[in-house]
Amino acid sequence: MNPLHIPTLETERLVLRPFAIADGPRVQQLAGDRRVAEMTSQIPHPYPDRMAEIWIASHPMLWRNRKLAPFAVTLRGSGELIGAISLRLFAQGPRAELGYWIGVPYWNRGYATEAAREVLRFGFEDLDLQGIQATHLLNNPASGRVMEKLGMRYEGIIRQGVIRNGRLLDIADYSIPAGNFRPYLRVA
Repeated sequence: MNPLHIPTLETERLVLRPFAIADGPRVQQLAGDRRVAEMTSQIPHPYPDRMAEIWIASHPMLWRNRKLAPFAVTLRGSGELIGAISLRLFAQGPRAELGYWIGVPYWNRGYATEAAREVLRFGFEDLDLQGIQATHLLNNPASGRVMEKLGMRYEGIIRQGVIRNGRLLDIADYSIPAGNFRPYLRVA
């Protein structure tokens, strides 16, 4: 693995690749959907022009500094961008936080689980992480189901864990240690 360049990962139906600046309008279109933004703690609605391009331009430096492993989630056959997934790497140790979103037209097809399983594999096998955590807003139980399918353990509720639109919101916390990850496990 080249530490200077974000790698490309592949699954049965998906290619997880580095973002390109040209992906900006598609990111704005998909992530800017109110239904996607409402399920996340950080995506704004409305989604400002040029924000996606600025975010994408930050990826190479964040990767080189071992702070973020970001991937565009694309369909294997067409190359169509359908979402984003990343590992936010922690400076204090070999741990990371998984984050993802999938565009509304692609919900309920198992893409988030498929992409996340490969990113967990990458984190544990290629980055030598010892643990990965993830959280979701309580109004997004579908994300919790993805985490459970990955074998992540529900750790509890973090009261007022994030600020969204000026409001403190509770979040559900999940984690998985390296020794518990089974990349071959295909839970529906």
